[in-house]
Amino acid sequence: MNSYPVELLAQLCPVMFVAGLGLASQISQSPPQSPPPHPPPKIQDPFALLVSRLRDTLHSQLPSSIWAQQRTRSFQMVLVEKNIRFPPRKLVPPEDPSYSSAHSPLSPLTPSSPLYPDGLIAPIWIRKHTAFLPSVFVLFLRMFEAPNITQRSPLDPPDADHERDRVEEERKKDSELSAEIAQRKKSTSERNIKLTVVLLASRRMLDDPSLDGRLSYIRRQSGLDSRAALFVLSPVSPAELDEFVRSLQDALYEPAVEYYTSHSKRVRRKRNRHSQASSYNPPPLIPVGVASPRPLRPEGWTVRYEYKMACFAEFRGEDEVALKHYQDAYTTLMIMFGSTAILPPRTKRWAEAKVLADTINFKITKLYLYNNEHALALSHHNLHMRRFADFSRGWGIGEETFEYWSWMARQHRVLAELLEQGSRFALTFPTHAPLTRASGAPVGLGGAPLDMDSVRTLGLNPSHALQHPGHYYYMAARCTEARRERFLANEGASQGTNAAPGFANEKKVDHLTIVLELYTKSYELFKKYSSTASQGRLTLWIAYRIANTYHQSGKFELAIRFFERIAKTYRREKWSAMLRPLFPTWYACVKRLGDVELTVKLLVEMIGYGDIDDPGTLEDDLMALLKSSVPCSTDDVLVVDLTESEPILNTSVVFWRPDVRVGEEVAFQISLAAPSDVTLSTLPIHSISILFSEGYTPIIIHHDASTHSELVQLVPLGQIGGEKPVEVGVHLRWRPGDQIILTGTLSSDTPGVFSVSNIVMTLKEGSWTIEVLHEPCASRESSVTVPRWLSSLRPVSFIPVTRDNFSSVIVRHRPHQISVSFLHHEPALLDEAYPIVVELTNTDDRALDVVVDVLLQPTEVDAAVQFITFDDQKSSGLIKGVQFGTVKPGVSVVKTLVLMSSGAPGDRTIDVSVQSSTSIASQTLARAPSPSETLDDTQNHEREEILRTLLIPTSSAFVVRQDVTYQRCLEPPPALADLSVFEDEHWVGRVGWGGGGDDGSRVCGAVWGGGGERGVASSGELEREGGRYGTRKTAWRGYFLVDTCLTTPRIQDAIARSVRRVLIDTHPAPAPPSATGNAGRGAQRPPHCQPAHACTDAFDDPKPPREPVGGN
Repeated sequence: MNSYPVELLAQLCPVMFVAGLGLASQISQSPPQSPPPHPPPKIQDPFALLVSRLRDTLHSQLPSSIWAQQRTRSFQMVLVEKNIRFPPRKLVPPEDPSYSSAHSPLSPLTPSSPLYPDGLIAPIWIRKHTAFLPSVFVLFLRMFEAPNITQRSPLDPPDADHERDRVEEERKKDSELSAEIAQRKKSTSERNIKLTVVLLASRRMLDDPSLDGRLSYIRRQSGLDSRAALFVLSPVSPAELDEFVRSLQDALYEPAVEYYTSHSKRVRRKRNRHSQASSYNPPPLIPVGVASPRPLRPEGWTVRYEYKMACFAEFRGEDEVALKHYQDAYTTLMIMFGSTAILPPRTKRWAEAKVLADTINFKITKLYLYNNEHALALSHHNLHMRRFADFSRGWGIGEETFEYWSWMARQHRVLAELLEQGSRFALTFPTHAPLTRASGAPVGLGGAPLDMDSVRTLGLNPSHALQHPGHYYYMAARCTEARRERFLANEGASQGTNAAPGFANEKKVDHLTIVLELYTKSYELFKKYSSTASQGRLTLWIAYRIANTYHQSGKFELAIRFFERIAKTYRREKWSAMLRPLFPTWYACVKRLGDVELTVKLLVEMIGYGDIDDPGTLEDDLMALLKSSVPCSTDDVLVVDLTESEPILNTSVVFWRPDVRVGEEVAFQISLAAPSDVTLSTLPIHSISILFSEGYTPIIIHHDASTHSELVQLVPLGQIGGEKPVEVGVHLRWRPGDQIILTGTLSSDTPGVFSVSNIVMTLKEGSWTIEVLHEPCASRESSVTVPRWLSSLRPVSFIPVTRDNFSSVIVRHRPHQISVSFLHHEPALLDEAYPIVVELTNTDDRALDVVVDVLLQPTEVDAAVQFITFDDQKSSGLIKGVQFGTVKPGVSVVKTLVLMSSGAPGDRTIDVSVQSSTSIASQTLARAPSPSETLDDTQNHEREEILRTLLIPTSSAFVVRQDVTYQRCLEPPPALADLSVFEDEHWVGRVGWGGGGDDGSRVCGAVWGGGGERGVASSGELEREGGRYGTRKTAWRGYFLVDTCLTTPRIQDAIARSVRRVLIDTHPAPAPPSATGNAGRGAQRPPHCQPAHACTDAFDDPKPPREPVGGN
């Protein structure tokens, strides 16, 4: 923004002049006092401290700045002297007769004005209203206070003469103070400026009853207004002082707005009079040969008045009104630029109008941003640049001139600085996420065009999207580079071109410094706002431009530092297309520094990327450098890491099988091929080392010039292993497309993932030894190879390899041979300790350590209770780590798992995990243990796991069913006085309607399996024995006949537990019933059957049966 006057860019706010806060010695003048007999210690004057704090508070107010979106009722404070004079309204004094027809000193109609005769607006007009003319004038004055004389005794009457003298002295001082205020009031009233007086008084004075009278006298004598014109301030704390300043601004804000409103009305009246008298008046005839001034045209007056009204609206804080007037002024100004007769190019007024147009565009853009109208702000800025680009072509200042690119760079930079200042406050930038079309929106079918709303959702024009300031700093830097290119082109042209306007000033411009400044700002802002990887790469691109600028400036070390930082990311992300343009400039910087080793490293890497324009040049440069120079240390090896860069050779590693067992052999092929478009025969390749992972001995290929070179060479290696590396001799001078394939086998005694870790190419020339590191499977971007296996040499035939992990082989342990079996008899019974025999048999040839985990899964059956017991561990869920010990080959281990289920029948699920691992003892039986085997036992244990799931059905031992039959006797009921109904043998069902039959039957049965047999319990009936009607207990007795030939002790125990669970009390079995009676009650038992437990179930009835009511 330094290219434009700051007055035309600053945010305008009301101006307040503050007078009377000069030096403390001038403000704090206490009245004379009689010297005390003993001078007190020196104490700081409270009024001097108050004035100092006032100055600090006013200085802390925000000065006029470029960005002030959130404007409160605040002022631009200007500290002035009390006797300051305002600039005259007109050149002649008011008493002059020609005062009414005179004009302002800055008017284009005044011959002494800098705008005479056809100027528009000068920055000094803005400065007049911001530095010389306030809207409010605040004057700080010290109020006179008579010295306080202490009376000799409180009982003494007041001294009337002293009181009279004090009042007269105060009146005299107040009259002098009023005269001073009246004089300042006269000067401010002439300019319609609000005058406010702040009187400084002590706290003692605030309690004086005469204060109100004195203030009224001062106000009346000085002619001050009755509203917000007189304040009294005493020494207060800094916090209270801040509150006073805020309240003072709030009280004076409305008068300030009225001041600028009156100015706007005055300018509007002038504009209206000018528009009414805009009829064309021909200029007077002037003799030939006499220079005549060209007066300002009506369009110019319109621009002038609209701009003034916009500024006054901005002073008032009315942004919308200011925007309207700025737009009108800008539109009229564009009309003036469209005619070279109104504004001839390359004149003083033309240059002033261009500056005015740029600053008006700046104000319009800023006001749009205040309202968060980002699209309108950017649209107006782009429109301004397009318009003046078209104007410039008509003025002969097109893209071929440095003036054009200088102006373009200035516009981009001004916008970037505006956005950067706004971002420090409350300006936020929009996020340009891709929009999604609303579901159900109409889509064009059959080639039909989409509607406009659907088209808008497809994308966004980047030139219509407001970006963060870094984008526009970058654009300014690019335009400055174009400016420098045009300047250098003109500098090398003829002398006539060098004499173009502005060429002498352009010579003084340090273009590269400006470019570096702009790129650096853009780089920092891109790092600040980069939220995605793509924006991070844009940051690297800007860093590349900075490195180029450093190279052009001769700062090669800084350029190399940036190149190394950029290349590190480009290599990692495989951006070869972005990295390749860096090398020429990088190489030039390294050569200028004279760093030989860095030059060699860079040349080797550049050979990997290739030289498309001139193949073979890089190899020749490398050989010339190696022959003409020596390394810094002949004993050191120069290492060039190409693992993230493009390789010199296309390498491939293929294993025939993806995985093998320990001790098995696996075949592999390693391919080393030269690209078809590169000649590597001049490179002094001494050897190539192929390094394996897991400590395998390497394969070293030495250059042997005596061997025959073919297009495809097959080099058999045999079994890889042992302590010595495998060394072979091969012709290592590759022609384009030459390929060497190494084939062999390897095996391992330990499990793991085996692959080729690195391929090292060694170059030797003179005292140089260079090791170039390659990835085991790498190819150039231009020659991407697919993995394949050489199946035939004559003719050459390959088998494509389609699996993913072709470059490595997994060596796995031999699986553990363990047989797991479970022995149990289904189903399990409720309340039964159900045994499950777990048997593990080691069928392997190694001793195995076995650990078993058992998990009892939760059941979905309601009211089910379950738990397991295993090896003295009891749990309702998980039993972990049951040790089976070390199981030797051919040995079986048996343990019993017990399941206990109760509550409700249903399926129970048990998960069994058998974990086995090899022990060190089993691995070291045939050999002595190595030191590495004793470091960490967990590294020598190979673990495997076998999972089994058991689903065990569980049922009840007894199934109980009951039937109740209601009976009613048809006999008439007994008489009411019949006492037989109270006898024990009386049955209600036998008499009349006396009640229903209470005779019921209970049938119980169970089916079980035990020992491979199945047993059935004989069914029986349970009948009521009888008893008195109305008794509280009803007893039921039943006999259960169990076939003992089909049962086992486990089943008998389960039956007993189930009976005890169903019945409450258990009694000894009585004598069997007689053969006479109900069927089933007295049935004869077979000779091989015996009665089971005879049980009596007593139920407590909550209530006795109710006596039936007659007639029901």
